[in-house]
Amino acid sequence: MNIRDTFTHWGPTSLAVLLAASLISPAFAQQTDEQADSAAQTQEQQEQGQDQAQAQEISIDAIDSAAQVADKNELPRGHFRLPEKGDVIGERYTVVVEDPKQTLVDIARRHNIGYEEIRMANPGVSLWVPGVGTEVVIPAQYILPPAPREGVVVNLSELRLYYYPADKPGIVETYPVSVGREEFATPVGITRTTVKVKDPAWAPPASMRHEAAARGEPAPSVVPPGPNNPLGEHAILLAMPSYLIHGTNRPEGVGMRVSRGCIRMYPEDIKSLYERLPSGTQVNLMDAPFKAGFAADGTLFVQSFPQLEENVEGFEPLLNALERVNELTDEEIEIDAEQIQRIVEAPDGHFIALHGPQAPEPEPEPVELIDELKLSASSAENEDA
Repeated sequence: MNIRDTFTHWGPTSLAVLLAASLISPAFAQQTDEQADSAAQTQEQQEQGQDQAQAQEISIDAIDSAAQVADKNELPRGHFRLPEKGDVIGERYTVVVEDPKQTLVDIARRHNIGYEEIRMANPGVSLWVPGVGTEVVIPAQYILPPAPREGVVVNLSELRLYYYPADKPGIVETYPVSVGREEFATPVGITRTTVKVKDPAWAPPASMRHEAAARGEPAPSVVPPGPNNPLGEHAILLAMPSYLIHGTNRPEGVGMRVSRGCIRMYPEDIKSLYERLPSGTQVNLMDAPFKAGFAADGTLFVQSFPQLEENVEGFEPLLNALERVNELTDEEIEIDAEQIQRIVEAPDGHFIALHGPQAPEPEPEPVELIDELKLSASSAENEDA
């Protein structure tokens, strides 16, 4: 199964359609080729109903996990206390697979992690059959993005959303998201939330319906709320026309570049955000593939993520990384530029300690054996003399 191919056909939401429909019931938005095709075929609808039941089961697991985290940290799923010093939140930990049917995608959702995050953190583990007893890394440690800590911040390369609630100044929330693939890239810029719609319907655009008809698979003009609706049960419109933050009926695709520009979230995450996010909240859509920040103990950490292709032009990744590190460090702190280059050239999201208490000790300079041999020979000659 190629999950990338499965989730790359969803279309952008028509702002005008959704806004007009939000004034009546149901609300209308756009849907995808794949979902439209399946809605037209009874057998596939039944299969999707089974998928929905499975998704609900996973959702229960996610809720159970959120409750466990809340019991441990006294905070709900995705919530962290802002550090008094530094830029690092969360922690990296491991879990052991206990269910033979459990996939890495299941584990990722349970622990508030996206597809690419879990894949990069566990390069040697099978996504679909990790196997009982396998230790899985949960990369739930984050460097806050280099942006003002207000409203919503979406770091596109990181595939992650951060929310700084105005009524809880000491809290930051973070959730994995899906963003637009290259040909339908999510734009960079500052916008705001506008209308919130519960149980939106979806209307595929004419171009999508024509493409489906050409394949002999006519698409419906409107898909009502329900298990076949790719917008899920909650949608938050943005002031940027045709862009919104919404749920999904295919949560296993969260954390990938698969949309036509919208921001997708796990159903339980968008439900929570929908209920608490005020209309008019600032939304900062930014692209920072390289992040750097200090932990509370003074350790300088960095992360590097695969850069979005559409933002490569005119961008120098290594120069950007060096400038970011220089902004944070004093002149007396020595940073290995070659190490930063290696991190930028191999972007895998891993937390790397560059300097401070948690940074590895530098390797000792190698001793040249030739010099030792010369010294030994010289000492032997002196003894003979």
